[in-house]
Amino acid sequence: MTIRPIIRYPDRRLALPARPVTAFDDGLRELAQDLLDTMRAAPGIGITAPHIGVPLRVVVLELEAKDGARIYVNPEITWASPEMIMHREGSVSMPGVNDEVQRHARVRISYQDLDGNMHTEETDALRAVCHQHEIDQLDGMFWIQRLSRLKRERLVKKYEKMSRNL
Repeated sequence: MTIRPIIRYPDRRLALPARPVTAFDDGLRELAQDLLDTMRAAPGIGITAPHIGVPLRVVVLELEAKDGARIYVNPEITWASPEMIMHREGSVSMPGVNDEVQRHARVRISYQDLDGNMHTEETDALRAVCHQHEIDQLDGMFWIQRLSRLKRERLVKKYEKMSRNL
Protein backbone atom coordinates (compact mmCIF):
# COMPACT_ATOMS: atom_id res chain seq x y z
CA MET A 1 0.00 0.00 0.00
CA THR A 2 1.93 2.95 -1.36
CA ILE A 3 0.98 6.33 -2.71
CA ARG A 4 3.31 6.94 -5.65
CA PRO A 5 4.27 10.27 -7.23
CA ILE A 6 2.10 11.17 -10.22
CA ILE A 7 3.81 12.31 -13.40
CA ARG A 8 2.66 15.82 -14.32
CA TYR A 9 1.89 17.26 -17.74
CA PRO A 10 3.89 17.95 -19.97
CA ASP A 11 6.15 15.00 -19.02
CA ARG A 12 7.01 13.17 -22.25
CA ARG A 13 6.27 9.78 -20.68
CA LEU A 14 2.56 10.63 -20.87
CA ALA A 15 2.85 10.48 -24.68
CA LEU A 16 4.35 6.98 -24.80
CA PRO A 17 2.21 3.92 -25.54
CA ALA A 18 2.11 1.44 -22.65
CA ARG A 19 3.24 -2.16 -23.05
CA PRO A 20 0.87 -5.10 -22.55
CA VAL A 21 1.03 -6.87 -19.20
CA THR A 22 2.42 -10.40 -19.56
CA ALA A 23 3.13 -11.34 -15.92
CA PHE A 24 0.03 -11.86 -13.79
CA ASP A 25 1.79 -12.10 -10.44
CA ASP A 26 2.17 -10.43 -7.06
CA GLY A 27 4.02 -7.53 -8.70
CA LEU A 28 0.91 -6.77 -10.77
CA ARG A 29 -1.31 -6.98 -7.68
CA GLU A 30 1.00 -4.59 -5.84
CA LEU A 31 0.97 -2.17 -8.79
CA ALA A 32 -2.85 -2.26 -8.90
CA GLN A 33 -3.06 -1.53 -5.15
CA ASP A 34 -0.55 1.32 -5.45
CA LEU A 35 -2.57 2.76 -8.33
CA LEU A 36 -5.75 2.62 -6.25
CA ASP A 37 -4.08 4.27 -3.24
CA THR A 38 -2.49 6.94 -5.45
CA MET A 39 -5.77 7.65 -7.28
CA ARG A 40 -7.72 8.02 -4.03
CA ALA A 41 -5.08 10.38 -2.62
CA ALA A 42 -4.98 12.53 -5.78
CA PRO A 43 -8.10 12.47 -5.67
CA GLY A 44 -9.44 11.01 -8.89
CA ILE A 45 -11.84 8.43 -10.31
CA GLY A 46 -9.42 6.83 -12.77
CA ILE A 47 -5.70 6.28 -13.16
CA THR A 48 -3.34 4.33 -15.38
CA ALA A 49 0.07 2.85 -14.66
CA PRO A 50 1.68 5.41 -17.02
CA HIS A 51 0.39 8.18 -14.70
CA ILE A 52 2.91 6.91 -12.12
CA GLY A 53 5.68 6.24 -14.63
CA VAL A 54 5.03 2.52 -15.16
CA PRO A 55 4.57 1.89 -18.91
CA LEU A 56 2.10 -1.01 -18.55
CA ARG A 57 -1.53 -1.35 -19.69
CA VAL A 58 -3.24 -1.22 -16.28
CA VAL A 59 -6.24 0.94 -15.38
CA VAL A 60 -8.01 1.43 -12.06
CA LEU A 61 -11.46 3.04 -11.97
CA GLU A 62 -13.52 3.88 -8.91
CA LEU A 63 -16.51 5.92 -9.98
CA GLU A 64 -18.48 5.47 -6.76
CA ALA A 65 -16.98 4.39 -3.44
CA LYS A 66 -20.02 2.19 -2.76
CA ASP A 67 -19.36 0.20 -5.94
CA GLY A 68 -15.66 -0.27 -5.20
CA ALA A 69 -12.67 -0.11 -7.49
CA ARG A 70 -12.33 -2.09 -10.70
CA ILE A 71 -9.04 -3.09 -12.26
CA TYR A 72 -8.60 -3.51 -16.01
CA VAL A 73 -5.46 -5.15 -17.39
CA ASN A 74 -4.70 -4.81 -21.11
CA PRO A 75 -8.04 -3.12 -21.88
CA GLU A 76 -9.01 -2.54 -25.50
CA ILE A 77 -12.10 -0.94 -27.02
CA THR A 78 -13.71 -3.55 -29.28
CA TRP A 79 -16.82 -1.55 -30.23
CA ALA A 80 -18.03 2.03 -29.91
CA SER A 81 -21.50 3.39 -30.56
CA PRO A 82 -21.99 5.93 -33.32
CA GLU A 83 -23.79 8.21 -30.82
CA MET A 84 -21.55 10.78 -29.18
CA ILE A 85 -21.77 12.67 -25.87
CA MET A 86 -19.91 15.59 -24.33
CA HIS A 87 -18.38 15.14 -20.89
CA ARG A 88 -16.15 17.29 -18.70
CA GLU A 89 -12.76 15.62 -18.26
CA GLY A 90 -9.53 16.25 -16.42
CA SER A 91 -6.50 14.27 -15.30
CA VAL A 92 -4.55 13.44 -12.15
CA SER A 93 -1.51 14.46 -14.24
CA MET A 94 -2.95 17.93 -14.87
CA PRO A 95 -4.87 18.80 -11.70
CA GLY A 96 -7.07 21.85 -11.45
CA VAL A 97 -8.18 22.13 -15.08
CA ASN A 98 -10.84 20.41 -17.13
CA ASP A 99 -12.86 20.82 -20.29
CA GLU A 100 -15.64 19.25 -22.35
CA VAL A 101 -14.53 16.33 -24.55
CA GLN A 102 -16.61 14.50 -27.13
CA ARG A 103 -16.71 10.72 -26.65
CA HIS A 104 -18.73 7.72 -27.80
CA ALA A 105 -21.88 7.30 -25.70
CA ARG A 106 -21.36 3.52 -25.31
CA VAL A 107 -18.35 1.23 -25.63
CA ARG A 108 -17.51 -2.43 -25.30
CA ILE A 109 -14.09 -3.33 -23.98
CA SER A 110 -12.16 -6.54 -23.58
CA TYR A 111 -9.70 -6.80 -20.71
CA GLN A 112 -8.01 -9.18 -18.33
CA ASP A 113 -8.32 -9.36 -14.57
CA LEU A 114 -5.38 -9.68 -12.16
CA ASP A 115 -5.29 -13.45 -12.76
CA GLY A 116 -5.16 -13.06 -16.55
CA ASN A 117 -8.76 -14.16 -17.18
CA MET A 118 -10.43 -12.48 -20.18
CA HIS A 119 -13.61 -10.42 -19.75
CA THR A 120 -15.79 -8.10 -21.79
CA GLU A 121 -17.79 -5.16 -20.52
CA GLU A 122 -20.29 -2.98 -22.34
CA THR A 123 -21.03 0.30 -20.67
CA ASP A 124 -22.34 3.81 -21.17
CA ALA A 125 -22.34 7.25 -19.56
CA LEU A 126 -19.47 8.08 -17.18
CA ARG A 127 -17.90 4.59 -17.20
CA ALA A 128 -17.80 4.61 -21.03
CA VAL A 129 -16.15 8.05 -20.96
CA CYS A 130 -13.60 6.85 -18.39
CA HIS A 131 -12.73 3.76 -20.43
CA GLN A 132 -12.09 5.89 -23.51
CA HIS A 133 -10.10 8.47 -21.53
CA GLU A 134 -7.86 5.93 -19.79
CA ILE A 135 -7.36 3.72 -22.86
CA ASP A 136 -6.34 6.85 -24.78
CA GLN A 137 -3.74 7.42 -22.05
CA LEU A 138 -2.48 3.84 -22.40
CA ASP A 139 -2.11 4.51 -26.13
CA GLY A 140 -0.04 7.64 -25.42
CA MET A 141 -2.81 10.14 -26.13
CA PHE A 142 -3.20 12.67 -23.32
CA TRP A 143 -6.82 13.84 -23.00
CA ILE A 144 -6.18 17.44 -24.08
CA GLN A 145 -5.26 16.16 -27.55
CA ARG A 146 -9.02 15.61 -28.01
CA LEU A 147 -9.62 19.37 -27.68
CA SER A 148 -9.44 21.92 -30.48
CA ARG A 149 -6.07 23.65 -30.76
CA LEU A 150 -7.49 26.89 -29.36
CA LYS A 151 -9.12 25.20 -26.35
CA ARG A 152 -5.99 23.13 -25.71
CA GLU A 153 -3.71 26.21 -25.79
CA ARG A 154 -5.99 28.12 -23.39
CA LEU A 155 -6.16 25.16 -21.02
CA VAL A 156 -2.38 24.68 -21.04
CA LYS A 157 -1.83 28.39 -20.31
CA LYS A 158 -4.30 28.22 -17.43
CA TYR A 159 -2.58 25.11 -16.05
CA GLU A 160 0.88 26.68 -16.36
CA LYS A 161 -0.30 29.80 -14.54
CA MET A 162 -1.88 27.68 -11.76
CA SER A 163 1.30 25.58 -11.47
CA ARG A 164 3.49 28.68 -11.06
CA ASN A 165 1.28 29.94 -8.23
CA LEU A 166 1.57 26.74 -6.16
